[in-house]
Formats: sequence, C-alpha cells, structure tokens
Amino acid sequence: MLQAIFHAWERQLASVTKDRVVRPFDWGLDWIGAGGRPGEAPADVLAGWVSRVMADTDAFFTPPQISEYSLSAPLPDGDRVLTFPSAFATPHPENDRVHCRYVPAREAAAGGRRAAVLVLPQWNADAGGHVGLCRLLAWNGMTALRLSLPYHDARMPAELHRADYIVSANLARTVQVCRQAVLDARRAIAWLHAEGFERIGILGTSLGSCLSLLTTAHEPLIRAQALNHISPDFADVVWRGISTRHVREGLDGHIELDRLRALWRPISPRWYLERLHDRQTLLVYARYDLTFPVDLSRELVRLFREAAIPHELATLGCGHYSSGKAPFKFVDGWILVRFLRRALLQRTS
Repeated sequence: MLQAIFHAWERQLASVTKDRVVRPFDWGLDWIGAGGRPGEAPADVLAGWVSRVMADTDAFFTPPQISEYSLSAPLPDGDRVLTFPSAFATPHPENDRVHCRYVPAREAAAGGRRAAVLVLPQWNADAGGHVGLCRLLAWNGMTALRLSLPYHDARMPAELHRADYIVSANLARTVQVCRQAVLDARRAIAWLHAEGFERIGILGTSLGSCLSLLTTAHEPLIRAQALNHISPDFADVVWRGISTRHVREGLDGHIELDRLRALWRPISPRWYLERLHDRQTLLVYARYDLTFPVDLSRELVRLFREAAIPHELATLGCGHYSSGKAPFKFVDGWILVRFLRRALLQRTS
C-alpha cells in the first residue's frame, strides 16, 4: 500500500513540469572532433572515441591548472560567489564560466580542522537549489561550495528553458557536458585546497551524485563522498526513469539499451569503483524511487559490497521527488551532513 501511495505521489510530482522537450537523436560527432574513416558509421566512430577515452580516463577528467579565480564581495547573507573559466569549451560562452556559491563555516571546527564540501545539486536545480543544505553544512563546521552544473541557472543560454544539453538524446554531447561538470568540480576543489582546506568532501544528488562519484574517482584530494540517489549505469536511469521519458522518446528507434550503455561508459559509475577503496562513501537511495529505479540503486550497493569498498548505507522511506519534501528532506539532509561531519571532522585516519 505504501508503495502504491508513494508511486502515485512521485508521478504527480514529476508531472508538474510541463516544459520538457523531446529533442532529436544525434550521435553528436561534432562534440568529439572525430570524423572517422571514409564511410565509417557514426556509431562506430563514437565507439572508437569512447574506447580511447576509457583507456586513459585520468587524461579525460583532469583539467589544466589555472589561477584565474574570482571571489566576490560578501552578499547580504554573508555568502560569496566564486567564478572561474571552465576547462572545456562549448558553443555557449555563458556556459563556460563556472559559478559557485561559497558558504563559509559558521564556527571553527574542533581541533582547528578546516573542512569543506563541494556540493553538486540535481539536474535542473535552480540557483537556490541545495543552498539550504549548504547552510546546514556550514552550521556544522564545514564550509560549503555549491557548484552550478553546466547549462544550469547563470550558465544557461537564452535558447534553453531547462538544462537539456547535459542529459539528452545527443550522445556525445551528454558525455562531454558531464565531463565538463567533473572538470569544473576538480577546479573548484583545487581552489579549496589552495585556500587551505585540508579535509575536502563532495556531496551530490541525483545527476550530481553520479558526477560526484566520477570526480572522486579521479580527484585524490577528496576524502569522503556522500552520494544521494545512486545507480551504476547512466544509460539505465535515462532509459527507465520517469524524469527522463522525454529523453528516452528521442532515443527510441535509433539505439538499443546495450549500445547506449557501451557509449555512455565514460559517465557511468560502475567503471570507476576500484578507484574508491581509499575513500569514505555514503550511499543513499529511496525505497520508492521511480527516477533512479530501486533495483539499480541496490545493484550499486551490491557492487560496493562485492568489491569490499568501504561505505555506509542509508535508505529513505520515500521516492525521488518526495525526498525533497518535508519531512523527508530533513531526514535526508541530516543523514548526509552527519556522515560528512564524521568523515571530515571526527575521523583521524
């Protein structure tokens, strides 16, 4: 009975958004600069590029170092805005300037430890998304840096109403824009480290959770990751989730799930789990989730267990959208912040 109630609520919450657009399928070869051999099928060109990426993902996800960071004067609420150039250039200049909201810790951590958490919100989060969570982190002695994902809020070009270009039926563009998010996250972490933060964590929700794991797998400065809504495979969430039905509609008739999984390997968590043995991880999923189907979340938990990767697990008694509603958002926030406080401020090893 509870499942039926929550599933009905999830569908109702998902239906509130009326501006989803079915965009045409595209292999996206213009996003990888690869023409292929004469007569080579686009699918094969893209598959060859993916194979090269997977042969050296450190090169793919490592940005050049920069010094062009700009931190604004304090806003009326005491927060500040950090901006810097993205390491990946897109056709939209406004998207290539990274914006982060800097929320300083409200009190010094015990023992003088300086801890910071990079926060990656969910797909289509507006500029205020997760700011409350950042304040909760700050009240618990951890500075928060909330990164606006590519094509979100201040980074969104006038032609968009939603952040469609980071998840869409354009295959290579989806990979490259998710890669851009990881490169941006690593530059943000480099800035935190240069500012003297010794203990750095990352917190991601939904799409932000996937991007957080990819970042952790390639960024040695991250000590702990809190992953809120989880799946081992990017393609399966898009294929089956109720939030991405419009993306699936653009894919239908052009590609099968197995091939989509193969082409989206660079942005799928399952391929990076062996890199996580020396980090602390919190896995959170919702029992009645229809956006990140529960069997996918449980599959990632199983993979962590089988590989003996250190982790903690929390299950929410709600769904994906309803985890953002009271009282579940308070429970979720408490679970996430409690883990990061222990991992960054209390543990000595």
